[in-house]
Amino acid sequence: QVQVVESGGGLVQPGGSLRLSCVVSGRTSNNFGVAWFRQTPGKEREFVAAMRWSGGSPRVADSVSGRFAISRDNAKNTVFLQMNSLKSEDTAVYYCTAREGWHVYYHLTSSYGYWGQGTQVTVSS
Repeated sequence: QVQVVESGGGLVQPGGSLRLSCVVSGRTSNNFGVAWFRQTPGKEREFVAAMRWSGGSPRVADSVSGRFAISRDNAKNTVFLQMNSLKSEDTAVYYCTAREGWHVYYHLTSSYGYWGQGTQVTVSS
């Protein structure tokens, strides 16, 4: 079975950086899509970044372009979300997710079947 576990959230000052980690275990092949979404109270889960496990097709949301980056470490079965120049509006629960294969609608939650428990990121002065 595929399991997704995020970690690395915490409290950070505006302008600071944080790196989230997501261990994706149980993959049967490298034909996988992985992504990060975030959610705040009263809002639907929104797309942050996605990529193919193979390393292709990296995508980031316009709201975080130039500040966030997605990457992975094959040896550790881990996908990362590097967050720089953090703003208060980046405060949210961040979720890691995965799917078998790749979907053109990589930015929609409905495209993914495996979800982590979420990790809280709080940006505050």
